[in-house]
Amino acid sequence: MPDRQQIADRATDRAALPSAVDSVTTPPAGRRRRGRRIALIILLVVVLLGAGAVGAGAFYLRSVESGIERVDAFTEVPEQARPQVVAKDALNIMILGSDSRDPENSSGSRSDTIILAHLPKDRASAQLISIPRDTWVHVPRSKNGQHGGRDAKINAAFAWGGVPLMVQTVESFTGVRIDHVAMVDFAGFKEIVDALGGIEIDVETSFTSTHSLNSDSKRTFVQGRQKVDGAAALDYARERYAFADGDFARIRHQQQVIKAILDKAASGGTLSNPAKLNAFLQATTNAVSVDQSLSILDFATELRHLRSGNLSFFTCPTKGTGRVGSESVVFADKPGAEKLFDAVRRDSTSDIASAGT
Repeated sequence: MPDRQQIADRATDRAALPSAVDSVTTPPAGRRRRGRRIALIILLVVVLLGAGAVGAGAFYLRSVESGIERVDAFTEVPEQARPQVVAKDALNIMILGSDSRDPENSSGSRSDTIILAHLPKDRASAQLISIPRDTWVHVPRSKNGQHGGRDAKINAAFAWGGVPLMVQTVESFTGVRIDHVAMVDFAGFKEIVDALGGIEIDVETSFTSTHSLNSDSKRTFVQGRQKVDGAAALDYARERYAFADGDFARIRHQQQVIKAILDKAASGGTLSNPAKLNAFLQATTNAVSVDQSLSILDFATELRHLRSGNLSFFTCPTKGTGRVGSESVVFADKPGAEKLFDAVRRDSTSDIASAGT
């Protein structure tokens, strides 16, 4: 996994500050599924990691937990600027994703994704809300005064001030207090799938990936249901150029891979087989880092019964895409976003469902 500071210093070009706002366009329907892109994080960190390790015993869980990289997420976040807690027993986790080994990636983290994962008081479900990385927001000034204090794309906060400034920016935008932070390198798909002994996917239409992990950078997928190893699963989840709807096809495929991983882990003997469980957990921990206070042991106890049927995916409401100067950005639907995040603050899962897209 790349050094946190290296990741924080990447892709500052996407944070450039243009001067004028141009036309706004309505996003295609597929954009609504963007929130499903990184559900793998919450599935693996909160669900499978917890469920499997509880079965293996608390002692083993602690040893796994000690191997997870930790990040200082909150020390530099000014307490006086943070939202107040409304629903005391609910949890909100900010999840950040990157793909350090993406073959398309020549200048840093290009697949960065931002998710606010809400865990209700009863822990019977989880709601994952995607905030598009190009959403135009106000980035607060960091505690040391060296960063922020101006409008930019939301992921500029990470480039300028790392995780602490990202926490400030998401809290400022949503009004939701962040309890924990989790970060994942999506290249971990490969090792996780291999640890499971492969997964089954249903290819909707035949295509050839030209950004494959194969030596010739090509891999052909034939329409129909088939078993794939980790490298093929990662190629399948990454490809977008082969499809007319580009990134939205990739989102659908990532959703398939995520569900297949969850189903295989739950039903393929992984959780009851010590050797398989160990390989799976080691692959997961190698791809994940979390804040200093997040306890995997506590999560394992609280969320061991959570499964894919209890997960819901949403996207922060937007007015569409447009331009600010030379930059392509996403404009938030402020009334819609306020309604959605107010439901999160109040821990109202029914209102989240009605307000989300």
